[in-house]
Amino acid sequence: MSEEKKRWLLRKENIRTIWIIFIVILLATVLAGLFVHQHESFGIEDSFGFFAWYGFITCVGMVVFAKLLGLFLKRPENYYQEDNSNEVEHD
Repeated sequence: MSEEKKRWLLRKENIRTIWIIFIVILLATVLAGLFVHQHESFGIEDSFGFFAWYGFITCVGMVVFAKLLGLFLKRPENYYQEDNSNEVEHD
């Protein structure tokens, strides 16, 4: 598919622009924490960029937990196919 026919969100130059915009917004919100007094409930919440690094660590933890859970819940490819070898035929 040519670049002109792709939707705007799938074009390479737009993907790069969107990443840059997201990174600038994230940096702005972290830096805004320097100028805004937050009323923390716990002492650690007062650390610089707490919500940014806490959210990142939590997200990574959820991905790792999902991967580990997938190892235990994985089923064979033909798990839901009918098994006709043990069926008894009725007349």
